[in-house]
Amino acid sequence: MKNVRVWFKKDDECRYISHLDLNRVMIRAVVKSRLPIWHTEGFNVHPYITFALPLSLGFRGERESMDMRILEDSLKLEIIKDELNKCLPHGLTVFDVTEPKCKPGAINSAKFKMRLSTDDISVEELYSNLKELLESEEILVDKKTKKGVKKIDIKEHFKDAKHYDTDNDIVVRVTLPAGSTTNINPTLLVNALSEKYGVEIYYDITRVDVFDTEGRPFE
Repeated sequence: MKNVRVWFKKDDECRYISHLDLNRVMIRAVVKSRLPIWHTEGFNVHPYITFALPLSLGFRGERESMDMRILEDSLKLEIIKDELNKCLPHGLTVFDVTEPKCKPGAINSAKFKMRLSTDDISVEELYSNLKELLESEEILVDKKTKKGVKKIDIKEHFKDAKHYDTDNDIVVRVTLPAGSTTNINPTLLVNALSEKYGVEIYYDITRVDVFDTEGRPFE
């Protein structure tokens, strides 16, 4: 028996399924594929799978991962990829299967690509507003926690954000804290921009990659 890490993309219609539903879809795909997957023991027996870092509803994911255990050590990883892809819906695509090198607890940050647009003002004005916001001394937002809603300053987390305007929208690239200790959702910046300037912001967010405490890609 060996552990394997399944790498997949989440896009198109599947970006709108919740993490709980993603878990269900993956379990069904594993069962349908008839791969020799280790199952949990007890009353409710099911294939054992875990995800390194849940993805927010509506986000695209370019390098998502799922861990599971294979009963046959000799099974080729390429076969696992091919058989799972045969059973997954459009929008979920396995692009690689590897043996894990890092534990999920090592995840420390994530890189995001954000596309922002609005019907209320021009792209140029929206870009100017974003630039002004990012250059301000503080960016205070409401963040939901287990103890309720509290006001936090996200300025520090977005100080290295790269942003530029295109013909139709604004693109922002930023790396934010992620993992078991601190998580900063990129939509906090969207909310701050919308509230400060009184405009409705449409966003399309992709999680490009995740990294460990040393800044290396999670493997």
